[in-house]
Amino acid sequence: MKKIIITTILLVTLAACQNKLKNNSNNLNKISMNNQVEKLAIEKLLFSYRDALNASDVNKVLPLYTNDGVFMPSNAPSANGQQQIKDSYEFVFKAIQLNIEFYIDEIEIDGNFAFARTTSKGTTLIHANGQTVPEENRELFVFEKANGQWKIARYMFNKMK
Repeated sequence: MKKIIITTILLVTLAACQNKLKNNSNNLNKISMNNQVEKLAIEKLLFSYRDALNASDVNKVLPLYTNDGVFMPSNAPSANGQQQIKDSYEFVFKAIQLNIEFYIDEIEIDGNFAFARTTSKGTTLIHANGQTVPEENRELFVFEKANGQWKIARYMFNKMK
């Protein structure tokens, strides 16, 4: 009789452990799937940013940033907040026309914040002299999710060569 009771207890315990593992596995799958959805949303934001740069369109760039966003271009002062960001991009777009592609190296998400490391490659048309030169940078983006949407909170780039 003791053997039957012990065997029954072991089987019930084993079944409970399997259910717990199955529930944990389902939760991990949901987290992983949600993470993929968030990464796709950030990728879409990055490609919208690329398109805005290539179009030299300040009005397409600004909504991609948070209200307190910071743009940190190389060899220029940081732009803090929407007005400074607008002024900075207007200056950039008057001087050059970009034709670039982004390559995503990494996206990491932690709650309502994320970062991405990217590289970009293409060409730059310099309006002052009409010369087209190679363009290649590495970038670091920090994103913030507000009201259900990812936005650029901080952006910095520098030349690779």
